[in-house]
Amino acid sequence: MKPITNQAMLITYADSLGGDLRTLDAVLEEHLPGAFGGVHVLPFFPSSGDRGFAVVEYDRVDPRFGDWDDLAHLGERYYLMADFMINHVSIRSAEFRDYMARGDASPYRGMFIHWDEFWPGGEPTEAQMDALYRRKAQGPFKEFTRDDGVVVRIWNTFFEEQVDIDPWHPVTQEYFERNLGRLAQVVPLIRFDAFAYASKRPGTSCFFVEPEVWDVLEIGMRPLQRHGAQMLPEIHENYRVQMKMAERGHWVYDFALPMLVLHGLFTGRTDRLRHWVETCPRKQFTTLDTHDGIGVVDVVGLLDDDEIAVVTSRVNAKIADSRQYVKAPPGMIKKGTEGSQQYQLMSSYYSALDEDDDAYLLARVLQLFVPGIPQVYYQGALFGENDVDALKATGEPRSVNRHDYTVEEVARRVTHPGVARFLDALRFRNTFPAFDGDVRVADGDGTLAITWSDATSSTTFRAHLASRAWSVTARRGDGPDEVVLAS
Repeated sequence: MKPITNQAMLITYADSLGGDLRTLDAVLEEHLPGAFGGVHVLPFFPSSGDRGFAVVEYDRVDPRFGDWDDLAHLGERYYLMADFMINHVSIRSAEFRDYMARGDASPYRGMFIHWDEFWPGGEPTEAQMDALYRRKAQGPFKEFTRDDGVVVRIWNTFFEEQVDIDPWHPVTQEYFERNLGRLAQVVPLIRFDAFAYASKRPGTSCFFVEPEVWDVLEIGMRPLQRHGAQMLPEIHENYRVQMKMAERGHWVYDFALPMLVLHGLFTGRTDRLRHWVETCPRKQFTTLDTHDGIGVVDVVGLLDDDEIAVVTSRVNAKIADSRQYVKAPPGMIKKGTEGSQQYQLMSSYYSALDEDDDAYLLARVLQLFVPGIPQVYYQGALFGENDVDALKATGEPRSVNRHDYTVEEVARRVTHPGVARFLDALRFRNTFPAFDGDVRVADGDGTLAITWSDATSSTTFRAHLASRAWSVTARRGDGPDEVVLAS
C-alpha cells in the first residue's frame, strides 16, 4: 500500500476508464503514465443505487469491477482513496433487511434513526423543521412497512435507496469498526462521505452540529488510527466549515476554488483568487470538478451575490432544468434567499468554460499551483464536454459529467493537443521539487502570479486572466529561469 504523496490524484469510478479495475490500471500505465500519483476510486462495493453510494456491503468489491487483489495491485503504484458512507447505508444492506424482517427483535434496530423517536414530541415543531438543513423539499424521512406490519419512518437525507444511521449506537460503532478497519488495511486515505449530516440534534440544523460533529469524527477515526490511515471529510458547504476542520489538522477539500476560477476567467479579475490562495488551508486537496456538480454554496463570502450570479447565470444556461437547491436555516447561506440557494452547477468544467481549450488549460494549470494536492476528475482530465445524451437517457442531472470512456476513447482523447499539454503539466507538478516548498502569490494589472520555491529550485505560474495568456517558468540551482509551459 503506497502512502500519500504530494502528487496529483485522479478521481474516477471503477468502470469509467475501460470498464473495471484491471483495465483502469492498464489505462493509467499506457495512456496516462506519470500524470497521477494517486487514485480516488469512487465506491467500488456492491450497491443498490446512487452510482455506488448506496453501499450494500463493504466486505466485497463488486464483481463487475474486479476483486480486492485488483485494488491491491493498483495500490502498489498509486496511493488510493476510498469512500465510506458514515451517514447512511443501503436499504438492501443485511443490517436494514434484518430490521425489516425481525422488527424490534433485530439487533440492528437501534442502528437506524426513527423519525418519531428522534423528536421529543414525536414530531418536529414548525420551528424545528425550519431549522433543518435539507437536501430535498419534503421532510428527510421515508416510510417503511416491516414484516410484522408496523409502519416506521426512518431518517432519509438523500436518495430512496439510503437510510441514515445513528453513529452513537453501539451496533453502528461495531459496523464502523468492522468496515473501516477492513478498508484502512487496503487504502491510506478514506473519505467520509456526507460527514456533516451525521451529527443530528433536535432543534438544530442537523448539519455540522457542534460539538456533536467532533464526537462523530472521533468515533469514525478510531478504526483508521489503529491502521495508520488518514481521513478526508466530504463537506459541501460554506468554506468556513472546511476552515474549522483544517484548524484541527485534518485534510480538507478546496471546494471554493472551482467557482473562484470561473469568476476570474469570466471577469478577468484576480483579486478574489489572490485572497483565497493567500488564506486557504495548506493541508488540502484542490478540485475543479468531481462526480457531483460544481459547488455554489462553498464560495459564499468569498464572492458576493452579484459575483456568484455572474457565474451561475452563465453556466445554468447550458443545461435546462438541472438546478439543485439546498434548504438551509437563516445564517447558513447568503442573505435574501429565504433559506434556499442553488447548491451545485450541473456541467462538466470543460463545458462550463464553453469548451474553450485555452481557457480550460489555463484553469487546469492554475489549479496545479494552488496550495494543496490537486485532484482531477477523469472526465476533466480528458477535456470532456457535457454528455447530453446521458442526461436525456437517465434524467439524472449529474450524468452530464459522468461519461464512461472505452479504452479506445481514452486513446483518442490523450492525442488531443490540450489534453497532451495538461498531462505534461501534471508530470511537471508531480516531479518538480519546489512544490514541497513555500508559496507566495501576487497580482496586478489583471495578472496573477503564484510562485513555489525551496532551497534549490523555484517555479512561477503567471496568467493574465482576461487575455488567457499564461506561462510556467522554472529555475534549478543558480541556473536561469526557463519556460516550461506557456499558452
